[in-house]
Amino acid sequence: MTFDPTTLRQWWPKPDAPRPIVIFGAGSIVGDAHLPAYRNAGFPVAGVYDPDAGKARVLAETWGTRAFADENEALAVQGAIFDLATPPATHAAILSKLPIGAAALIQKPMGADLAAATAILTICRARQLKAAVNFQLRFAPMMLALKDAVDRGFLGEIVDFDAWLALATPWGLWPFLKGLPRIEIAMHSIHYFDFIRGLIGNPHGVHAKTIGHPNHDVPQTRTAAIFDYGDRLRCVLSVNHDHDFGRKFQACEFRISGTKGAAYVKLGVNLDYPRGEPDELWIRPAGGEEWISVPLQGAWFPDAFANRMANLQRFATGEDDALIGSVEDAWQTMALVEAAYQSSAQPATPLAPLPRFEP
Repeated sequence: MTFDPTTLRQWWPKPDAPRPIVIFGAGSIVGDAHLPAYRNAGFPVAGVYDPDAGKARVLAETWGTRAFADENEALAVQGAIFDLATPPATHAAILSKLPIGAAALIQKPMGADLAAATAILTICRARQLKAAVNFQLRFAPMMLALKDAVDRGFLGEIVDFDAWLALATPWGLWPFLKGLPRIEIAMHSIHYFDFIRGLIGNPHGVHAKTIGHPNHDVPQTRTAAIFDYGDRLRCVLSVNHDHDFGRKFQACEFRISGTKGAAYVKLGVNLDYPRGEPDELWIRPAGGEEWISVPLQGAWFPDAFANRMANLQRFATGEDDALIGSVEDAWQTMALVEAAYQSSAQPATPLAPLPRFEP
């Protein structure tokens, strides 16, 4: 089996006739990722709505689209794909107003906790929405290529997955996070939880500890987690957003080892965020003796957002049979997140006391 890195899949096919996209929310992620991705992909954007009309107007003018005067005007766009780039607390209310049978993309997380995710799932089922959650890491060019390599047998059976992050994340860029009780796993590592599920399936359970840092008031910025896949597969995540000592020894990377080959992934966007660095994917394929760099045709930000939207658009038009990251699937990622928080809240097994020495 010859390994040719240029044959690995990196893009999702585009729909033949893209539907207009209506965006709810005018936060930084819309200008940094959604709108540039949609423009590059040629997806039509009907407009943006935000309760802060001034913010929506500035964003719309910058990107040459429309700022809706009110929510009803946004909801009235015929045949729209509704893109909810909104805080988790607002998802349910917006979904409850979408037209029956509409297609929707929901910003992660799928609610603040599993109970909220269940309520959102119930709404989507009742309104027959074709809804997915924007866990777009699965759709990054490097991750599509990695998944393709795994599916084609270039790594053999995956037996090790290591995620290692040591970086400095500027939490102040997202003011809506202030006051939320769950931050690190719910808003960041959830991407990795979801990607791992998509690559190797659901674990049996999780051991986790997530904590803050004495230098600031963000509730959690550091997480250690072990996913239990039994006795053949080891899966470990070490995440530290407070390694703020210069770029030299910072890292944001995955190492995936199989019985026949291995892969290394650098997630460049998280390093020096929001400017970021180039993503990287290296594979040592089955039967190979050298690591091979996969020439990437795009980056997680913003290209994964175009791939994510392409799958939803094609599912809405019947061109794709499967909706990747549907609310049904995303609920399971939320269940894994909930299990991690529950594990973190449990006391650790205490150490046995040192035996007394009696001379």
